[in-house]
Amino acid sequence: MEIRTVRDLDLKDKRCLVRVDFNVPLKDGVITDDTRIKAALETLNYILDQDGASLIVMSHLGRPKGEVKKEFSLSLVRGRLEELLGRDVKMASDCIGDDVESQVETLKAGEVLLLENLRFHKEETKNDPDFAEQLSLNGDVYINDAFGTAHRAHASTEGVSHFLPSAGGFLIEKEVKFFEPLVTNPAKPFVAIIGGAKVSSKISVLESLLKNCSTLIIGGGMAYTFLKARGLSIGNSLVEEDYIDTALNLMKKADESHVQVLLPVDHMAASEFSADADAVTVESESIPDGLIGMDIGPKTLKSYSDVIKASKSLVWNGPLGVFEFENFIKGTLGVAELVASCKGITVVGGGDSVAAVNKFGFGDRIDHVSTGGGASLEYLEGKTLPGIAALKEE
Repeated sequence: MEIRTVRDLDLKDKRCLVRVDFNVPLKDGVITDDTRIKAALETLNYILDQDGASLIVMSHLGRPKGEVKKEFSLSLVRGRLEELLGRDVKMASDCIGDDVESQVETLKAGEVLLLENLRFHKEETKNDPDFAEQLSLNGDVYINDAFGTAHRAHASTEGVSHFLPSAGGFLIEKEVKFFEPLVTNPAKPFVAIIGGAKVSSKISVLESLLKNCSTLIIGGGMAYTFLKARGLSIGNSLVEEDYIDTALNLMKKADESHVQVLLPVDHMAASEFSADADAVTVESESIPDGLIGMDIGPKTLKSYSDVIKASKSLVWNGPLGVFEFENFIKGTLGVAELVASCKGITVVGGGDSVAAVNKFGFGDRIDHVSTGGGASLEYLEGKTLPGIAALKEE
């Protein structure tokens, strides 16, 4: 899919309304991770470098559910944005209205105005056309660089595009560049590593991946549902009984499509789900009664190695074990090392797997670390993302 990008717009002397994803984690009003702000800098700086352009930045933060809540005010983000941009950032008291329009009107070239939280208005998530039109009064052109919300048809991600000349920022351009080939025509062998807790949240993406995948590696908590579907004992491990038949059908479809499915062949287990639990090595596919599967074992990691090394394109979504617990970190760490060493095109998407890659310091060795969890999953499912469809070249 070709999208219009910020390069395609004439920004000279324009007020540029930019949707970013500044939904950053906070603790006691302090930002604990500014990755999302940094991810928008290339687009913001490009706009500010254009002759006569000014910048109006809009985002959501948290889940205020249509009410004004000071703990979700974007004023908490303003200071860090000023530091990263190296210039003053003015703050609006709202995102629409006469006062905001007055501030926008008086913006000079090179100045930045940060609008207040979009989700203080319930009309934002309802994609209310009147609200979208009011937002559009804040700019001459609209640039969307919020991939993390591109799967939502909200007023600021889809609605505004009907009122202003629109394009994607560099972050959205990069996300499309890496995800689109995986969905349409990936370089083979194409390996997908899908982890996480539940089959129910990943079944759609697993089914979609069967169309193009060479090997499907299934790990994390959801692997135990697949193992049980194969008739193996899983002890007290996490299982979704309602999805056992679904797992069985998926493996049957994979077999018919000549897609190799790799499940854990050994495990790191524990007698209880606890950070203090001792790791017990289970050297077989089956897990004895009284034990909970917590991570993949060393034999499993070894079985993944050659497949990952040989891949020409690879996507990873979801951890392989309870990597938050130090005793059960090795599987996810091992996979992160293998992915970082892979010579093919590597893409990591999804909050927990991105967190793992960053935690282990491999981010700069992955071709693309996605900024969108839900958005990256829906892209892999082959769904239309409203925020990106709005930027599609005619």
